[in-house]
Amino acid sequence: MESEKDPDARPQAMPAILMYHSISPYQEDPYDITVRPERFGQQMRWLRRAGRKGTSVGHLLDARRHGAANGLVGLSFDDGYADFPEYALPVLQRYGFGATMFVPAGRLGGGNDWDPEGPRKAVLTAGQLRQVADAGIEIGSHGFGHRSLPASSDADLAQEVRESRDLLRDVSGQEVAGFCYPYGHVDGRVIGSVQGAGYSYACAVWETEFASCFALPREYMRDTDSPRSLLARGARRWLKQEYRGPGSRALRAVRQAAPRSRTSA
Repeated sequence: MESEKDPDARPQAMPAILMYHSISPYQEDPYDITVRPERFGQQMRWLRRAGRKGTSVGHLLDARRHGAANGLVGLSFDDGYADFPEYALPVLQRYGFGATMFVPAGRLGGGNDWDPEGPRKAVLTAGQLRQVADAGIEIGSHGFGHRSLPASSDADLAQEVRESRDLLRDVSGQEVAGFCYPYGHVDGRVIGSVQGAGYSYACAVWETEFASCFALPREYMRDTDSPRSLLARGARRWLKQEYRGPGSRALRAVRQAAPRSRTSA
């Protein structure tokens, strides 16, 4: 069967994709979406020490199709926060890493009022988005207004999926190949709409019955994640295909990297 030959269609073969939101100094965050810049730097340094290279989701999937994804980890940033150019981008550039930003197109220049109890955060302006895209960061759609999609009408779904892509394409100058489901809410109808709109892939949050290249699961990253806690939480999906026993190069790299990055959360 054709689906059995497609590595993107098998949940057990899903690539490793880390999911970030905001990289910024903070005091309080009930939604747990903010990672301090120093912690983010530690996490990226650990990836490098473990022999991993961060890259955009689009590049990761393309590399997998060509059998060249060994050592790659997808880095994704949801919500299009304006703190990305100041705090995340310099770290990524320092390590030569790529990434994907999933941006709610209709919120450009606005804020995250979809999180009523969380800290107020600005979303990229159109000018900032173009600067980020020009720096080599892949731009993907996070819908138009950051709304849950399964209960949307057909007209609203078209705006969230199609109009958001058109707007982001015009602003960023990129083709916008990827979509990210707000809140991770997805069903078959929504996936069909995303496929019909011409996207090449889409990201969810958790592993679901829809797991495929149009519902890619990701590992939620938090400020409390040290190298040891990442391993304890099972954020070692990228080791599965390479692990061949206690003497494997991948596992040795993890064991060597984790103690050196030990810090309090």
